[in-house]
Amino acid sequence: MQLNTLGLVHTVLRQTVRPGAVCIDATAGKGRDTALLCRLAGETGRVLAFDIQPEAVEQTKALLAQEGLQAEVYLDSHAHMARYAEPETVDCVVFNFGRLPGGNPKIFTRAESSLQAIDAGLELLRPGGVMAIALYYGGENGYTERDAVLAHLAKLDQRRFTVLEGRWANRRGDPPMPIFVWKEG
Repeated sequence: MQLNTLGLVHTVLRQTVRPGAVCIDATAGKGRDTALLCRLAGETGRVLAFDIQPEAVEQTKALLAQEGLQAEVYLDSHAHMARYAEPETVDCVVFNFGRLPGGNPKIFTRAESSLQAIDAGLELLRPGGVMAIALYYGGENGYTERDAVLAHLAKLDQRRFTVLEGRWANRRGDPPMPIFVWKEG
């Protein structure tokens, strides 16, 4: 396991997602999380991926084709994921909030749509399902989204959800934060 945010997220996914799972990569980016979810869910699973950037959708589709994997990849906002799945049918929802690595630094996720997407994802999660968030912040996108996401998650009903947020205490700059939300069963 890599001791970084993405390494922690992937470790939790590998321990949680089983063959036949229904998974959502809410921010497809370059498709790496989508591909991981496809491998974990297997041929009997269903993986949906979303991104608002055509470049990200094409990169995700290309990676999946290269690896012989299948997913439903949509050019649409993560805030609209509830249009594509039924409530309480999803095992896992993954987010990478921030911007597309190597992409346009002026295009990044924003608090308004990200909070809508979190709420949609929580409704889609089945009891026992997990939401994994890699929260990138600072730089061009600043701290508004980070602060809004953390405040929003802190208000979730503890009888329905368990939220764990991580912070790298000795890493300089603005290291991304791993956050996990489990829906109680």
